[in-house]
Amino acid sequence: MKESQRQVETEGKTVHEAVEKALKELKAKRSQVSIEILCEEEKGLFGMPGAKLAKVRVTLTKEQKNP
Repeated sequence: MKESQRQVETEGKTVHEAVEKALKELKAKRSQVSIEILCEEEKGLFGMPGAKLAKVRVTLTKEQKNP
Protein backbone atom coordinates (compact mmCIF):
# COMPACT_ATOMS: atom_id res chain seq x y z
CA MET A 1 0.00 0.00 0.00
CA LYS A 2 1.32 3.44 -0.88
CA GLU A 3 2.22 5.84 1.93
CA SER A 4 -0.43 8.33 0.80
CA GLN A 5 -3.09 5.64 1.23
CA ARG A 6 -2.00 4.84 4.78
CA GLN A 7 -3.29 8.11 6.25
CA VAL A 8 -6.29 10.33 5.51
CA GLU A 9 -7.83 13.45 7.00
CA THR A 10 -11.60 13.77 6.80
CA GLU A 11 -14.32 16.08 8.06
CA GLY A 12 -17.85 15.41 9.22
CA LYS A 13 -20.70 16.89 11.21
CA THR A 14 -19.48 14.76 14.14
CA VAL A 15 -16.22 13.00 15.02
CA HIS A 16 -17.97 9.66 14.49
CA GLU A 17 -19.07 10.66 10.97
CA ALA A 18 -15.56 11.85 10.08
CA VAL A 19 -14.02 8.59 11.33
CA GLU A 20 -16.54 6.51 9.36
CA LYS A 21 -15.67 8.43 6.17
CA ALA A 22 -11.97 7.79 6.74
CA LEU A 23 -12.50 4.08 7.39
CA LYS A 24 -14.43 3.75 4.11
CA GLU A 25 -11.72 5.63 2.24
CA LEU A 26 -8.98 3.40 3.70
CA LYS A 27 -11.16 0.27 3.38
CA ALA A 28 -10.19 -0.59 6.94
CA LYS A 29 -11.74 -1.56 10.26
CA ARG A 30 -11.39 0.43 13.48
CA SER A 31 -9.02 -2.19 14.87
CA GLN A 32 -6.62 -1.54 11.97
CA VAL A 33 -6.21 2.21 12.48
CA SER A 34 -5.20 4.89 14.94
CA ILE A 35 -7.43 7.94 15.18
CA GLU A 36 -6.32 11.48 15.98
CA ILE A 37 -9.01 14.10 16.55
CA LEU A 38 -7.75 17.34 15.01
CA CYS A 39 -10.85 19.41 15.70
CA GLU A 40 -14.16 18.56 17.35
CA GLU A 41 -17.41 19.86 15.90
CA GLU A 42 -18.86 23.07 17.29
CA LYS A 43 -22.55 23.75 17.61
CA GLY A 44 -24.06 26.76 15.92
CA LEU A 45 -26.48 29.34 17.24
CA PHE A 46 -29.03 27.84 19.66
CA GLY A 47 -27.21 24.50 19.62
CA MET A 48 -27.79 23.83 15.93
CA PRO A 49 -25.18 21.50 14.40
CA GLY A 50 -22.74 22.47 11.71
CA ALA A 51 -21.09 25.70 12.85
CA LYS A 52 -17.72 23.97 12.57
CA LEU A 53 -17.07 20.48 11.25
CA ALA A 54 -15.13 17.82 13.13
CA LYS A 55 -11.80 16.87 11.57
CA VAL A 56 -9.83 13.66 12.15
CA ARG A 57 -6.63 12.05 10.92
CA VAL A 58 -6.86 8.27 10.58
CA THR A 59 -3.70 6.23 10.06
CA LEU A 60 -3.57 2.59 9.03
CA THR A 61 -1.56 0.69 11.64
CA LYS A 62 -1.93 -2.89 10.42
CA GLU A 63 -1.25 -4.05 6.89
CA GLN A 64 -4.32 -5.38 5.17
CA LYS A 65 -4.13 -8.77 3.52
CA ASN A 66 -4.95 -8.81 -0.16
CA PRO A 67 -7.96 -11.05 -0.95
